[in-house]
Amino acid sequence: MSSLLLRSVVLDGRVTDVRIQGRRFADIGVGCGDRLPPDRQIDGRGRMAIVPAFYNGHTHAAMTLLRGYAEDLELGTWLSEHIWPAEATLTAEDVYAGTRLAILEMIKSGTVYFNDMYWEPSASAMAAIQMGVRADIGMLHISGPDGLPNPRAEAGIAALLELEPALPDRISVTHAPHSPYATSAEQLAWIAADSARSGRRIHIHAAETADEVRDCIVAHGMTPIAYLDSLGLVTPRSVLAHCVHLTDEDRAIIARRGAVIAHMAVSNLKLCSGFFEHARALDAGCRVILGTDGAASNNSLSMLGEMKTAALLAKSQAGSPLAGRDHAMLAAATYESAAAFGIDAGVIEPGKLADALLVDLDHHAMVGDYSLDANLVYAADPSVIDTVICDGEVLMQGRVVPGEREIVAQARAACSRLARIRHT
Repeated sequence: MSSLLLRSVVLDGRVTDVRIQGRRFADIGVGCGDRLPPDRQIDGRGRMAIVPAFYNGHTHAAMTLLRGYAEDLELGTWLSEHIWPAEATLTAEDVYAGTRLAILEMIKSGTVYFNDMYWEPSASAMAAIQMGVRADIGMLHISGPDGLPNPRAEAGIAALLELEPALPDRISVTHAPHSPYATSAEQLAWIAADSARSGRRIHIHAAETADEVRDCIVAHGMTPIAYLDSLGLVTPRSVLAHCVHLTDEDRAIIARRGAVIAHMAVSNLKLCSGFFEHARALDAGCRVILGTDGAASNNSLSMLGEMKTAALLAKSQAGSPLAGRDHAMLAAATYESAAAFGIDAGVIEPGKLADALLVDLDHHAMVGDYSLDANLVYAADPSVIDTVICDGEVLMQGRVVPGEREIVAQARAACSRLARIRHT
């Protein structure tokens, strides 16, 4: 079992040492590495703060290939005339390349976990294995106009299930029905039953737009949240992406069932989906975490940017600067998100899984240094992060991720092909 010593790092305002043994934090305290020489050592020189890593609650990782592909369009036009036709041409090799690019961007901005929903999910899983991060990879369930399962999605599920026995335990397979409107009631009911039986998590878009809510009420006589609940899909294992348009009863259902809302402030603003009422959700007892959505609608995968935008939006929505506090945003991006996905991490303490960041306190964005939380949420960009550790392994040090140039080149080649399609 390998060991890593983080010497002279700042934790909770004090300089200390942190020892990692295997996958977990083993000891914290000055001199804790002296008793047994570590296999590897990183010296923080008293100018690196150790903080929890970030956990991205909702992604379509391979959409890095579609960053900037179609911009400043109405949502329906953006999807039907640009994004969906491009996605139809993506191969498993493209998804692998795009997901590796996404993971590179996430690592460089401090994220060690992502909750993904996309085509060719086995390719995304292989990318996560290769890059050393944690992930929930979703079995995409989507129905055709005839209500039958989409054949491409079903083939992707079969490939992912074939791969599942070989996955490391930092990667899980989940159910990812696209949405209440794109997945048939029969599929949704089967997913609910299988999740109850197997314990698999459920990851679904819900109540993202006003049109979705209106159409669901017309079709089913109830809101998307009530409809999903009637099918057994709102549970403690459920992550509900967006939830922009909620009634008081919707919030009560989510809180009562113990489901989790994944809030994507930047994407919701960019696509004009609406304004998530963060304070009202928390006041109702809902669990709220943060995510970035895909790079085609964000266009970044930085949880730092997501925390700041979510904080500012919460203040604006509540009409109070006391809403969306910095420590609450950090919690939603770290230990609360880790807990939502069953990851025993998100805090720096002995016994927890060793996911952590080393933040450069001499970076200009970290001065003045009155509040580390405030600087991370309101001032920082990814360049403040020097080192990223996931599952006890160093994924980035000195802002260098091994293989960066090859990862970017492979993704750029895939984008070149998409660019030719875009101009035909």
